[in-house]
This record gives sequence, structure tokens and C-alpha cells, in this order.
Amino acid sequence: MLGGTLDVRCTATLRALVYDALAEGHDTVVVDLADVDSVDVTTLKLLAVASRSAQRQGRRVVLRGCNSGVRRLLHLSHLRALLAVEPPHRFETPVRAV
Repeated sequence: MLGGTLDVRCTATLRALVYDALAEGHDTVVVDLADVDSVDVTTLKLLAVASRSAQRQGRRVVLRGCNSGVRRLLHLSHLRALLAVEPPHRFETPVRAV
């Protein structure tokens, strides 16, 4: 599970994880960002390149659990069109403890 900050320092590790999953023959590789606080453009570019590579093989890379900051950076960087992003789940509303 990914967590914390995804930036240029962890791109080699993330690249290996995504491409290894694609090499194993998975049709869809889901990158779960639910526990990720922030990402940088380098990370999003890596995922966009992986997605394009997967598409050439008839496969997909899908982002799951993107917080509002990640979604905003996807939009601002114009990478949103290159990456499949699952819609946020409406049932994930925080529950108030009594």
C-alpha cells in the first residue's frame, strides 16, 4: 500500500511496482492512493507513461482513492486526460463518533 508523499525520490520504486504488476500479466493495475497525502508532477508523469505503455498492451493503469489535492494537480498538469481515475466513493463520508 502506498502512503505519505509520492515525489521524485520514490519514482524508481513506484515504477518498479507498476511495471512488475504489468509484467505479471494483470489486465488492470490499480494504484491505490487513498493513504497518499500528496504527489508531485514527476510521479503523475510516471503514472501517465505507465498508463500509455499499458494501453499499447491492451491493459490499464487506474488510480483509486485520489484526494482533492491529487485530483487538482492532475487537472492543472493536464495529465487527467491520460490517466484513468476511479470516481470518489460517496459512502466514504466520515462518521461522527458519539
